[in-house]
Amino acid sequence: MTFSHNGAAGATLATGGSSFITLEQFIIEREAESPGSKGQFSRLLRDMAVAAKMVERDVRKAGLVDLFGETGEINVQDEEQKKLDVLAHEAFVRALRRGGEVCLIGSEEHAEAIPLLFDDCQGKYVVLFDPLDGSSNIDVNISIGTIFSIYRIPDDHVGKVTIESALQCGRQQVAAGYIVYGSSTILVYTTGNGVNGFTLDPSIGEFLLSHPDITTPDRGNIYSINEGNYNSWEPGLKEYIKWMQQEAPDDAPARPYTTRYIGSFVADFHRNLMKGGVYIYPANTRNPNGKLRLMYEANPMAFIVEQAGGRAETGNGPILDVEPEALHDRCPVYIGSPAMVEDALAFLSGERTSRD
Repeated sequence: MTFSHNGAAGATLATGGSSFITLEQFIIEREAESPGSKGQFSRLLRDMAVAAKMVERDVRKAGLVDLFGETGEINVQDEEQKKLDVLAHEAFVRALRRGGEVCLIGSEEHAEAIPLLFDDCQGKYVVLFDPLDGSSNIDVNISIGTIFSIYRIPDDHVGKVTIESALQCGRQQVAAGYIVYGSSTILVYTTGNGVNGFTLDPSIGEFLLSHPDITTPDRGNIYSINEGNYNSWEPGLKEYIKWMQQEAPDDAPARPYTTRYIGSFVADFHRNLMKGGVYIYPANTRNPNGKLRLMYEANPMAFIVEQAGGRAETGNGPILDVEPEALHDRCPVYIGSPAMVEDALAFLSGERTSRD
């Protein structure tokens, strides 16, 4: 079996005769580069990978064993819970509870933070995750995914681990990643030292390094936004969209750009990360603080894209600098190739118009 990638990462992976690196081997090698590491963090990442395999299994058989559709419950986001939402949430909670490295979990599917051990927790980490991003697309077989963010409990913390330990700004993340369940299953993560992607080989049940040292292009030709909300946008964003749809002068980057919007943030983000592009979910009249969750979606993807050479902004500053006030805070998102995000900010500030 051979996986290849001809975009920014330029990676090739072959199994069955050529050398390959499993996710576990990669984690162990990186751990050896960190003096004083005691292995907790490495075990935590492996726990996340195990949970991802469990979710991938359920996603693959969903149409055969009645896992499509809703549960009849409404989650904390005031959205109908899908059956797979619940299964994915439970898979990650079980994996993290069993590992013992985590004291507190926050899930988009759960109203409150979930303490795993109330007293004398030996774990050093808090994990926040969206167990199944894009779940509205489950029933129509469109790519969905998991997004996760890992924070370290402050060294001077004493006593029970509470929600305050989770409410750290995005720059305090020690790792972030996502898994896309699509034509193949890929896990992409960063620990602040570059971004790497691993594709699941179902024949051996292992994630194999397929996309080392991912770097996003400076500029792409894709923009991802729900244009059905056009009338609720601020004027600068409307001007930016008009500009991207216009023919460009001969000495300017090629336009018009192409719209690609799946409706699964994780899938749109992954495509744009690899090919170059910008993803936008702005504030609007219905969602004045934006719609994407800061802690579960925006922060982890912002950490990843910055490590890959991209940018992530709210329109009023970097996403990673936002100080959270609550576990389920939301924020506007402009994320992707750095030149394209820079263009968006110029239009939002009024420095540029579609006539430029």
